[in-house]
Amino acid sequence: MELLNNLAKLRTTELGAVRIRRNLALDCGDTVAWCREQISSPKAVIERRGKNWYITVNGCIITVNAYSYTIITAHKAVR
Repeated sequence: MELLNNLAKLRTTELGAVRIRRNLALDCGDTVAWCREQISSPKAVIERRGKNWYITVNGCIITVNAYSYTIITAHKAVR
C-alpha cells in the first residue's frame, strides 16, 4: 500500500501536532512518531478518499494528505 511504503515521509506542522495532541489527549514528545506507529499497526484500517488517507486504529481516526504525506489531524472515533 502506498501510504505504508512512504511512512518515512510523514510529517506535520507545529499547529497540527498541537491539534493532534489536544484532540487525542496525548502526552508524547514526537507526535509524528506516534502516528507512524499507529498507522503501521496490523489493526489499522487504511482508506483513501479523494486527496486524503483516513486511518482508523485504536479508537482514533488519523487524516493524512495523500500527496504531501502531511498529517492533517487526528481525533477520537465516534462510536
